[in-house]
Amino acid sequence: MAGTTPPFEIPEQMRDFADKSVDQARKAFDSFIEASQKAVSTMDGSTNAVQSGARDMNKKALDYAEEHIGAAFALAQNIVRANDVQEIMKLQSEFLKSQMEILGEQAREFSETATKAASDATKPASKS
Repeated sequence: MAGTTPPFEIPEQMRDFADKSVDQARKAFDSFIEASQKAVSTMDGSTNAVQSGARDMNKKALDYAEEHIGAAFALAQNIVRANDVQEIMKLQSEFLKSQMEILGEQAREFSETATKAASDATKPASKS
């Protein structure tokens, strides 16, 4: 018996509680994101290039935050349902790898959006 690790078990009631807690947190966050997106979309309707670029950057940042939080909630739910420590470690490793790939792509997109916003802001205003 010495040196053996007891099986990793979480009582079913704790799994249910944790699962419900993650679900409630996800719903609360979804409500927050929805309100944030409404606020961004109802910003001043000015067509000023600087404001337009800032709106695009804000929307993109909110979209990225929503995507990352959604992935974190999914990870939390998967961890709650994991059967052993090895499965938890695998889930976490896959999550980190995926997030690093996504962050790289998002950084590239954000940089392109910022460059476009800066370029648009320096163009002379067209006369209507």
